[in-house]
Amino acid sequence: MESRRRFPRMLAAAVLAGVLGAAPAWAEPRSYTIDPEHFAIGFQVEHLGYADIIGLFLKASGRFEYDEAARTLKSGRVVVAADSVFSNHEARDRHVRDSDFLDARKHPEIVFEATGFEPGAERDGRLHGKLAGRLTLLGQTHPVVLDVTLNKAASYPFGHRKHTLGISARTTIERSRWGMDYGVSRGMVGDAVALRFELEAMRDD
Repeated sequence: MESRRRFPRMLAAAVLAGVLGAAPAWAEPRSYTIDPEHFAIGFQVEHLGYADIIGLFLKASGRFEYDEAARTLKSGRVVVAADSVFSNHEARDRHVRDSDFLDARKHPEIVFEATGFEPGAERDGRLHGKLAGRLTLLGQTHPVVLDVTLNKAASYPFGHRKHTLGISARTTIERSRWGMDYGVSRGMVGDAVALRFELEAMRDD
């Protein structure tokens, strides 16, 4: 009888030990650094109703803390150099850098700070979800939500060989919300700006 009473206690202890032993993998976010050589930021905005202007920001950096097992984001920050805007037209780029648009001299950094990630469906081995955060542009900060896809996560096959996570994200903002309203009322330049991000981030082991 004693052995029968001891077996449930031993089983419960074994289960508890297994749970506690697995806990650190689920409760410790790891730091990731975005690889600047594999970080693309694109934008698209309507011009006079004829066609869209497509451009890039060429300089940006970022870090975040993410628990890959639990799929939880603790923090994240991306800084974009406003004067790195590029649309393959020198005069237009100078105009976009001035006070009508980015005012890069007064506001040299565009900053996105992540506040939370909500995982959604998983399709073809890729996790889709929503990334909430705050975007600071022209000295004003407002909330934004990005549609995010977590792509491949594995050791890099060459070079640094670090564990690397690939991410695709996109959103659309209304620039006038941040006080950038040049050309909106006259239909010269669209208010809606589509943003797209493609990046690889290395885990800081």
